[in-house]
Amino acid sequence: MRCAWVPEGNPLYTAYHDEEWGVPSRDPRHLFELLVLEGAQAGLSWSTILHKREGYRKAFAGFDPAKVARLDPEQLLADPGIVRNRLKVESAISNAQIWLEQDDPVELLWSSVGGEPKVNSWRTLAELPAETDESRAMSKELKRLGFRFVGPTTCYSLMQACGLVNDHTTDCFRYAEV
Repeated sequence: MRCAWVPEGNPLYTAYHDEEWGVPSRDPRHLFELLVLEGAQAGLSWSTILHKREGYRKAFAGFDPAKVARLDPEQLLADPGIVRNRLKVESAISNAQIWLEQDDPVELLWSSVGGEPKVNSWRTLAELPAETDESRAMSKELKRLGFRFVGPTTCYSLMQACGLVNDHTTDCFRYAEV
């Protein structure tokens, strides 16, 4: 059984859930990708972002932070393969610049959970919080460093996506696997 948040019949959601969501990642490029995508998702459905993910990968140079830091926002804003919101596009570029300034951006994210995944034991979706003390602390630190589109809810979604927390429901087949 999958977590109840995975819509039936949506192959993008199914693949994302079954193969990626909640799997602990320490790959800097993957973490940067999720940071950008979670910021782009703010106020939108995750389905929109999943459908545009390949467009993002192309437009954002495979999420290479050094390349993203040098992108022209005007070119990106003309690309129908991404969400063309000026604030989100400009924040992705400035977030890449700040990412590159960090001694260890992977540790920066993982330090919010003490370096090891936090395993929750939610039985129902209603139990999952939108934000936590850890996501509020992560948000505060990222904002202090100058990152944008990193509110506590966005940070919690990032934590879930990259496996800092295991929020698969306990009846989900992925719960024990990750």
